[in-house]
Amino acid sequence: MKKISIIAIATAMLTVSCNQQTTDNKYDSVYDSDHLNYIAFPIGGMGAGMFCMEGTGAISHMSIRNHPDVFNEPAIFAAIHVNGLENGTKVVEGPVPDRKKFGQQGSGAGGCGHTYGLPRYEEVESFEARFPFATVRLKDNSMPLDAEITGWSPFIPGDEDNSGLPAGGLEYTFTNTSANTVEAVFSFNSRNFLGFSNPPECETLKLDKGFALKCIASKEYPHDEGTFAITVPFEKDVTADCSWFRGGWWDPLTMAWNKVANGDTTPVEPTEQTSGGSLFVPMKLAPGESHSVKVLVSWYCPMSNLRCGNDATEPSDYGNRYDKQLYTDNPQYYKPWYATRFASIDEVSNYWSGNYDELKTKTRCFTDAFFDSTLPTEVIRAVADNLSILKSPTILRQHDGRFWAFEGSNDDNGSCHGSCTHVWNYAQALPHLFPRMERTLRETEFNVNQDTNGHQMYRAALPIRPQHHDHVAATDGQLGGIIKCYRDWRISGDTEWLRNLYPQIKESLEYCIRTWDPREVGAMEEPHITTYESEFWGADGMCTSIYAAALKAFVEISKGLNEDCERYEQLYAKSRKYMEQKLWNGEYFYQEVRTEGLNATDPATRTIGINDMLYSPEAIALYKKEGPKYQYSTGCLSDGIIGSWMALCAGLPDPIDSEKVTEHLRSVYRYNLKRDLFSHANPQRSGYAFGHEGGLLLCTWPHGGKQSLPFVYSDEVWTGIEYQVAANLIFEGEVEKGLDIIRTCLDRYDGQVRNPFDEYECGHWYSRALSSYSLLQAMTGARYDAITQDLYLSPRIKGDFRSFIATATGFGTVGIKDGKPFIDVRHGAIPVNEIIVE
Repeated sequence: MKKISIIAIATAMLTVSCNQQTTDNKYDSVYDSDHLNYIAFPIGGMGAGMFCMEGTGAISHMSIRNHPDVFNEPAIFAAIHVNGLENGTKVVEGPVPDRKKFGQQGSGAGGCGHTYGLPRYEEVESFEARFPFATVRLKDNSMPLDAEITGWSPFIPGDEDNSGLPAGGLEYTFTNTSANTVEAVFSFNSRNFLGFSNPPECETLKLDKGFALKCIASKEYPHDEGTFAITVPFEKDVTADCSWFRGGWWDPLTMAWNKVANGDTTPVEPTEQTSGGSLFVPMKLAPGESHSVKVLVSWYCPMSNLRCGNDATEPSDYGNRYDKQLYTDNPQYYKPWYATRFASIDEVSNYWSGNYDELKTKTRCFTDAFFDSTLPTEVIRAVADNLSILKSPTILRQHDGRFWAFEGSNDDNGSCHGSCTHVWNYAQALPHLFPRMERTLRETEFNVNQDTNGHQMYRAALPIRPQHHDHVAATDGQLGGIIKCYRDWRISGDTEWLRNLYPQIKESLEYCIRTWDPREVGAMEEPHITTYESEFWGADGMCTSIYAAALKAFVEISKGLNEDCERYEQLYAKSRKYMEQKLWNGEYFYQEVRTEGLNATDPATRTIGINDMLYSPEAIALYKKEGPKYQYSTGCLSDGIIGSWMALCAGLPDPIDSEKVTEHLRSVYRYNLKRDLFSHANPQRSGYAFGHEGGLLLCTWPHGGKQSLPFVYSDEVWTGIEYQVAANLIFEGEVEKGLDIIRTCLDRYDGQVRNPFDEYECGHWYSRALSSYSLLQAMTGARYDAITQDLYLSPRIKGDFRSFIATATGFGTVGIKDGKPFIDVRHGAIPVNEIIVE
C-alpha cells in the first residue's frame, strides 16, 4: 500500500494525455445503418418525465404525464423549407425504420396520426451518444443543407434539482454545403397530444417566441391537466401559428404541412379547441455557413392518479421513528416534486430558457469528465447507456423531494412499485451521482417502512407513508439496506445522519437474525424471500453472503459510533465460517436445501401472502419426490456470492475468503456464460436473450440436481446480474472474463433489435441494470471516503489510467500518470488528505 499526501487540489479543468485502452471500438456508442432501428434516447428530468430522440431524430416515447407511455409517438416534428427549391421541404429526420411499417400499435390502420408519409432526409450518417447528449447527423443529396440534431437535458451530479427539470433541449444545426446563399425556413410543429380529458378540452397558448399545448382537465379527471411548451428563445425573428386548421379527418396536419411546404410564416393567434401549433424561424446561410436553432421544450403536469400500497392500520405499523408531521399534508395521489418548485408552465419555461446556457455548460462538464477516460469502451458504454434509467419514467420524485421508483416501466404504467429494496440493491449509480437522493431511500426504508418489530416492507407506498405490515420481508433487500447505510455514510461523511438511523438499523438486523437465523449459526436457515420471488429453504450462498456483509457493515457502523458490537463480530465470524465450510463444494457456493428442524411450517401448507407460492395437488406430489419447489440447491448461481460484490462496492473488505469468491466467479463464467442460446430451453421470460444470442444465465446445474421446478427465473438472462458478476470478476482480478460478459451483454443491445438505452427486465429501463456503474470502481478501485477524506485507488489495469469519479461534493477524474496518482476536480471540490494506492 502506497500513500501520497495531497496538499491542494486544482479545480481548473485540465486534460491528461493518455492512450485509451479499448478492446473494440464497436462499443463506442456511434450507430448507423441497421443499428439505428431501435434507438430511443431518453431526454428529460430525473423524476420529471421524458421523451426519446430516436436514431433517426424522430421524437417518441412521450412520457410526461407521470407514467410511462412507450408507444406514444405524437405528430411532433421539425422541418426545413428551402426557398425556391423543388421538393425542398423536409422533415428533419432520417428515413422511417421498416419496423414501423407493420406490427406497431395502430399499424393495421395505416399509421394514422403519425408523420411517416412526409418527405424527410434520405440518410442518417450516424447517431452518437455521449450521455446525456445525443447527436444525429443527417444528409440528403437533394438538399443544400446538411442537418445535425443534438438532444440533451441537464444532468449534473450532486445537483438533483436542476437534473430533475421537466425539460429538454433539441438543437438543430444546418450547414450550407452548396456554393450559393440559401434562404430557408425552419419550423417546429406539434399536434396537441395532451387532450385526454373526457371530453377533451384543448387549447394552444401563445408564448414569447413559441407556443404551448394545453389540456384543461375536467372536474372528474383533474390529473389530465397538462401543458407542453415549445420555444426558441435565442432566435431574433420568430412567428407562431397558434391555431392549426380545425376540421375532420387529417385536415389539421394536412393544412399545417401545406403551410410548412410553402414557407409560410404568417402568425396566427390562438382560437378555441385548436389541435396544434407551429413556430417558424427564417434563416439565410452563405456557402459553408452554419446556424443552430435551439428548441427548448418543457412540460407541466402537476397532478396524477397514482397511488400505490396500503395504509397503516396497527400502531406497530408506524415504527419507532414515525414523524406524523411528514404526512399531515400528504396529497392523496403522487405529485411530482417539480410541481412544488414551480407553480406553472411559465415558471418552468422561463427558468429553462434563463438558465439554459449555464446548465448546458455544467452538464457538458460532466460529460467531458466522464468520457475523458482510458477504460475499455465497453465499460464506458455499459455505464453511460444505463444512466438513461435515471431519466426514464421508472424514476419518480414526490412532492417533498424524496426519491421513489418502480423496478422498471411497462408500456403505459410502472412495473413493480415501491423502490423495491432487493432490486435497488444492485443500483450503484445513484449513491455516487446523487447521494442525497439515495439517502432518502434509506430514510424511507428504516423510518417509514419499518415497524416496531424491525420488519421492513420491501416496497414503499406512494405517496410515501407507513403501511400495514401484511407481507413477508425480503431477506436480500432488508440486509442489503444495512450495507447501503455503511456505503452512504462513507460517501456523504454525515455521521449525524447515520447516528439518527442507528437504532432502526440495529432493530432491522435483530429482526433478520431472529427471523432467518434464530439459532444464530451464521446462516439464513429459515425460508426467506429474495429478488427471485421465491422462498429459499435452508442456507444458501447468495443470502448468507449478504448476511455476512451486513454483519460486517454493522460492526463497522457500530465502531464508528462507539457502540458495542462484540455480539455481531462473533456472528460475522460464524457466518463467514458457515459459508466457507458448509456452503462450498470446491467450485462454487450452493444452497443447502432444508425443511426439517426449522421454525417454519411445511412448505406445502405454508401461506405467506404470495399466491404463486401455493402448492397445487401436483406440486405436493412433486414436493414429496424432490423437496420444496423453487430452490437452486446444487446449482451454480450467478448471484451466489453477491454479498462480496455489495461489500466491495460499499468500501468494505471482502467478507468471504477471496480465493473462494474468485473461484465461485470463475465457475459462474465457465458454466453460466453461453455464447449461443439456441439450444437452451427457457420456458420462462425468454425475450431478454434467446436464439443465437449469448448471455449469462442466472443459474446452471453443472453437476446435476436441477429440480423439475427450480426457482422461477433460473433460465433467464438479466443484464443487471451480468454487470454485477462482471464487476465482481474484475474486482477479484479476472478482468478479461468480466469484459467478456459485458461484451456479450452489449451485443444484444446494439440497436438492431433492442434499444441500447433501454435494458429491460421486468419492464423497460430496469433499475437493476444500474449495477453497471460498479464497473468503474471495479476497474480502478477508485473510492473516496468522505469520513477520512482519503482517496483510494486499486487499479485492475496495468500502467497509467484515467477514469471518472463522483463524490458528494464534486466530480472529476482520477488515475495514474507517469506512475503517480492524481485527481483532477472538474466541478465542486473534493478535499483529499491522502491518495492511497493499494
